[in-house]
Amino acid sequence: MTLRSFPRFITLEGGEGAGKSTVLAALRAVLAETGDEIVGTREPGGTPLAEQIRGLLLDTHHEPPTTDAELLLVFAARAQHVRETILPALERGAWVISDRFTDASYAYQGAARGGDANFIAELERRVVGIEPGLTLLLDVPVDVGLQRARGRGAVDRIEAEREDFFERVRAGYLSRAQAQPHRFRVIDATQPQEAVAAQAVAHLREWIGRQA
Repeated sequence: MTLRSFPRFITLEGGEGAGKSTVLAALRAVLAETGDEIVGTREPGGTPLAEQIRGLLLDTHHEPPTTDAELLLVFAARAQHVRETILPALERGAWVISDRFTDASYAYQGAARGGDANFIAELERRVVGIEPGLTLLLDVPVDVGLQRARGRGAVDRIEAEREDFFERVRAGYLSRAQAQPHRFRVIDATQPQEAVAAQAVAHLREWIGRQA
């Protein structure tokens, strides 16, 4: 099964503390200029059931899931997210912006946890079936990102991982971006938030122009 690519499906990726919230707000403002419907969502999550699965994945008060269990939980949430939120919105002509999507599984459960990339790809084909037209990757050194993330207060199960885990996450993301330059745009997220947002907006405006 070949993945269906949707030009109006935009994803934002990056490690912990990359500053996605500021960029998401800027992207929404640009898309609002089109006059089209905009659906903002996130992963894991995006539907009531998927949000419950998110809670299980990030909870620090129960035994940690195995790598395969974590991967399958993420894809269970994603399957619900795609069918209940993302596809219906795309099919009615809306723009969809998602804070993370399947690339996160390749980075976190694949590169960082050592999960089988071929198995992830099979799940992507069979369970998800779609991919974004444009992915913006906010790249930041691990020490900088963790300082930002952990400065916000209590950390979840993923944020509490060791630095070497996040080094592998970063490497996994950059490998994906290098392999798929037609879809990825990499942004240096060590810059001030305004500069990061401005670059993201420039990439989005260029993408919108290509769809006209």
